[in-house]
Amino acid sequence: MKRIFLIGYRGTGKTTVARLLAEKIDWKWCDADARLEQRHGKTIRQIFAEEGESSFRDKEAALFEELSQLENHVIATGGGIVLRPENRELLRRGKVIWLTADAETIWNRLQQDATTVERRPNLTQGGLPEIEELLHTRAPLYATCADRTVDVSNRSPEDIAEELAGAFVV
Repeated sequence: MKRIFLIGYRGTGKTTVARLLAEKIDWKWCDADARLEQRHGKTIRQIFAEEGESSFRDKEAALFEELSQLENHVIATGGGIVLRPENRELLRRGKVIWLTADAETIWNRLQQDATTVERRPNLTQGGLPEIEELLHTRAPLYATCADRTVDVSNRSPEDIAEELAGAFVV
């Protein structure tokens, strides 16, 4: 095993868990969304607003092709990485951990996260109903990719990283 991918809806703690897990297993880590923003000099929110979701997904897929080749890395993916078949195929290059939570937990986390407004695209319909709908749509895709599923509701990122480090001794 040369890489671990963290997948899941936004607000499930992928970035924080990636950093903590990488520290515990003495690997490097990266956040795919942050790398994409650095590369294009815009936030994801700006890319969505100026170029549309399709253009964003193209950029995301191109970057993910590169990231999926990194060795000894824990990679926090974007929440929609599983939407494209080619990305799902690339996830097979590593161990895939699906961080999951119920819609209400995610909604509450997003409300408390200052970066949501600045960096993430708007929820189109708004609020909890949209999160529920997207979770319903994406859950089968996350499930088919995941080697392991971890419910992050009511758990600290430290606890989750500790559990994963013990499970994936490298």
